[in-house]
Amino acid sequence: MKKYDVLIVGSGLYGAVMARQLMDDGKKVLVIDKRNHIAGNVYTRFEDGIHVHQYGAHIFHTNSDKVWDYVNRFAKFNRFTNSPVANYKGKLYSLPFNMYTYNQMWGVSTPHEAQKIIDEQRKEIDHQPTNLEEQAISLVGRDIYEKLVKGYTEKQWGRDCTELPAFIIKRLPVRMTFDNNYFNALYQGIPMGGYTKMVENMLDGADIRLNTDYLENKEELDSLADLTIYTGPIDAYFDFKLGPLEYRSLRFEEEKLDIPNFQGNAAVNYTDRETPFTRIIEHKWFEDTGSDKTIISREYPMDWKPGDEPYYPVNDEKNTELYQKYRELADQEENVIFGGRLGEYRYYDMDQVIASALAKYDRMKENQ
Repeated sequence: MKKYDVLIVGSGLYGAVMARQLMDDGKKVLVIDKRNHIAGNVYTRFEDGIHVHQYGAHIFHTNSDKVWDYVNRFAKFNRFTNSPVANYKGKLYSLPFNMYTYNQMWGVSTPHEAQKIIDEQRKEIDHQPTNLEEQAISLVGRDIYEKLVKGYTEKQWGRDCTELPAFIIKRLPVRMTFDNNYFNALYQGIPMGGYTKMVENMLDGADIRLNTDYLENKEELDSLADLTIYTGPIDAYFDFKLGPLEYRSLRFEEEKLDIPNFQGNAAVNYTDRETPFTRIIEHKWFEDTGSDKTIISREYPMDWKPGDEPYYPVNDEKNTELYQKYRELADQEENVIFGGRLGEYRYYDMDQVIASALAKYDRMKENQ
């Protein structure tokens, strides 16, 4: 008899949901993580009365009743609404694009006036858009593209908009209402007390080992359980033998300030090309606890190389083909399930990760 029924590699949302479901089914679970904390990239630490989103802003939003009911088992959510602001060379604009934006951009006050300007500028693209620049102009016109899309996007992806595929912004929201709620979601908020507390509640009852690198101790760790659920990078699991999958990475420059308010909003995007960071996050506005200090993070997109923290999969044709080859290898692994953002090489919103884990668990139950 092995000591555990299931070994879960990674304590982020996918691993935590799987652990909870398995434990509720009476299984004995060991969760390991190579970091010195649980919760993966949604980890929040508490400092000077502020819940700091250490790996970037995480705002929970979903249209799924099932997912919303699930997370509310483990946390109470506040009513935070994501309404970012764009700073273009010192001028501020409302995001996503809505009537406030058009008023700030052109001084118009009615949807008819705004639509007339956008329609006129969209005429510049008289063919099917072949790249991101043409796609953006065909949706919102030249002015908004130049000031609010171009610089930010080029910093984010590390290449010119004319070199990026059009599909990246196929769904660019263009609203003709005074609605600056970024997400069109039924449910939205931040878990009160931070994400780490929520994940801690999910993992209640599991054995947890931190500072434990699965791939360096694979044989020993696999021997502890009948089944392994692996949420790390799929290419690393196979020792990169087909080559590394590509990502974009991020660097955060954090600063604690002895003032109660730096920018008055949780997120301000810097959309000009010259400012080296893409946005400044002021963490206290996700959940205001009344601290007389504030903590901000400047976010710098980076080229990724093996060893860096992988954030955004580069789901272009080359990487998608390579992932499929790794997926074929993964399908041949006995008693190993690959899941999550890194295990499946795809960008997941938090609710999508949870939904994916719940669906996988249900399939496991059906196949028992």
